[in-house]
Amino acid sequence: MILANPRPRDRVLNVPDAPALPKVSRYRKIIHVDMDAFFASVEQRNNPALQGKPVIVGGDPDGRGVVAAASYEARKFGVRSAMSSAKAKRLCPNAIFVFPNFEAYNEASNQIHEVFKEITDLVEPLSLDEAYLDVTQNKFNEPLARKLAEFLKSEIKRRTHLTASAGVGPNKFIAKVASDFRKPDGLVVIPPEKVLAFVAQLPVERLWGVGPATAKLLHNMGLFYAKDLRARDPKELENALGKFGRFIHQLSFGEDDREVESEWERKSIGTETTFLKDLLDTEALYKKLDEQSQELAAQLQAIERRGKTITLKLRYSDFTTISRSKTLHRYTDEATLILETAWQLMRQNTDAGLRPVRLIGLSVSSFLLPNESEQLWLEFYSAKADSSVHRA
Repeated sequence: MILANPRPRDRVLNVPDAPALPKVSRYRKIIHVDMDAFFASVEQRNNPALQGKPVIVGGDPDGRGVVAAASYEARKFGVRSAMSSAKAKRLCPNAIFVFPNFEAYNEASNQIHEVFKEITDLVEPLSLDEAYLDVTQNKFNEPLARKLAEFLKSEIKRRTHLTASAGVGPNKFIAKVASDFRKPDGLVVIPPEKVLAFVAQLPVERLWGVGPATAKLLHNMGLFYAKDLRARDPKELENALGKFGRFIHQLSFGEDDREVESEWERKSIGTETTFLKDLLDTEALYKKLDEQSQELAAQLQAIERRGKTITLKLRYSDFTTISRSKTLHRYTDEATLILETAWQLMRQNTDAGLRPVRLIGLSVSSFLLPNESEQLWLEFYSAKADSSVHRA
């Protein structure tokens, strides 16, 4: 297949040449693809009456719902994912609230992944709407990753009528940051010789894994940009942040040796949410687990995997973090079973409801591999036993 010519060169971010290349992964060609306001965009595509209007996908704004996604029309008012639906309504009174339709999102995601697989089998899905692709070697034998990214974007739009943003770089970190620069419908290419200069200008908040608490600590140390981290002794960062300190010191040079893990190699999928306000209310926690279970089930179905280990992660208001796991007797990709198991773990093995919860996460692991046979397992249980997991 002959790919179309790339767009003008101004699609390559204009940063000055750096004196040297990163030492790690400089020969790889990685594309990070991130769909634009995916859930909201699917709703707008499927319902023309919503196009051009502020759409919020999430729970009831008159209850304790949470925003799962917001269209760009709603984002102009400051609406963001993980925000309470009530606050989103205050910020954007004219917003149209839509309950998540994961069946529709899963269908669109499958179409998107079909495009990925036409280019390479080295695809690492991060969610329904986001993935890394290693195109160093690809099915088109195309040497320019930029052309492959252009093809991805145009094919996704042709087949799904949805737009994607893409970043191209020599490793996962660079590609991920690049994809965020010109949303929506953006494409940013960071060639190896531009990496050091590109990373130097990044705020520390843009480095992988740096959240608000870590950013505050770095700011207190006088570190605001990646170039500031470069000037510090990595031992000083390690003393302050443990091994993570050395990791972000490497990132400040644009170095990232993480491999793209294909669907065949991936060992787990997960999702987590940090709440704007710490939660004591178990009903609100249950609703979030319900959303996360549906999201994980959709992801499992999209990559044609089933798992049998469910892991619940909680971070309390004092930043104490715990995880609880249960291995099922059978493999599953069912949202109902994932939710029931997670809820059982929470009610029986945590202090949720007694201690404020800052973050909640859910993951599925121990996948059944394509060439692995599954043992037949028959479960016999009474209706009374089946009702033992509930929201009381």
